[in-house]
Amino acid sequence: MIHVRMMRLATVAIALVALAGCQKQAGEAKKETKSGPVLAEVSGTNITVDEFKKEVENLPPYLKPMAESADGKKEMLETMIIRELILQDARKDGIENSPAVKDKLEDLKKRLVVEVYLKKKVDEQSKVTDEELQKFYDQNKEKFKSGDEVKASHILLKDEKTAQDVLAKVKAGGNFEELAKKYSIDSAAAKGGDLGWFGKEAMIPEFAKAAFALKEGETSGIVKTKFGFHIIKVTGKRAAGTRSFADVKDQIKAAILPSKQQEIFQKLKDELKKSGKYTIKEDVLKSLGGVASGEAKGAAAMPPAEPKAQEVKK
Repeated sequence: MIHVRMMRLATVAIALVALAGCQKQAGEAKKETKSGPVLAEVSGTNITVDEFKKEVENLPPYLKPMAESADGKKEMLETMIIRELILQDARKDGIENSPAVKDKLEDLKKRLVVEVYLKKKVDEQSKVTDEELQKFYDQNKEKFKSGDEVKASHILLKDEKTAQDVLAKVKAGGNFEELAKKYSIDSAAAKGGDLGWFGKEAMIPEFAKAAFALKEGETSGIVKTKFGFHIIKVTGKRAAGTRSFADVKDQIKAAILPSKQQEIFQKLKDELKKSGKYTIKEDVLKSLGGVASGEAKGAAAMPPAEPKAQEVKK
């Protein structure tokens, strides 16, 4: 659940994803239309707020919250600067107009067209209706039984002195969410420390004991765990029982949508194979021999696993 190292790993991941973005931009025109306040100037080229926001939008969903933290933003901007410096050097060497780059861009263009087309078709045909969601809920109510749960936010600090200082700010009426964003070293800081709903078994004992002892709206003192020093605020409590359809509706949708999308994708492939005209030159295919080697060759021989729908959490 709570792990300080996750924040460090997240900033590294953000940097790698942002740096990889240079593949997309290598073939862009030298003169680009840019707008918005300037965040950085790199050898005569501006990096704007709009560009930065676009980079965040292009991050994988699991990394976006990390990019909201101060460290994440700084890491991402620094990586964008490095990428621009690399791009400028590459252009000086004429790499931008090299056959290798042009071939790669053409390949990327084909893949992007296929990706966008498939997403459009699958999204259009894989809508999940409220009736389907309700039916799933009615047929699987056992999955939605849970014990006592609390909804809480926390601020994680690395030392007790800092924790005491932040706790004083909380007691003085400071906004808990804003204080979490500013001081917490946990990955949940970007969300104001929000941990969502959880049961006792989901957290380490010291944290769970303190959280479940609080009433809704109450804030704890300093709670020490192996991760550091926590200040916990409980924002909701619910007794054991079956969760309502409204509570789990989005969760059900997230669970059944992937399998529905896979069905649509398979149907689309089958239809294209029926309507399309193509031939496979078996003799040429056989003459290729082993195109993979080592570990990759062994992996290629393995049949792909059947996609499975996400299991609904209790």
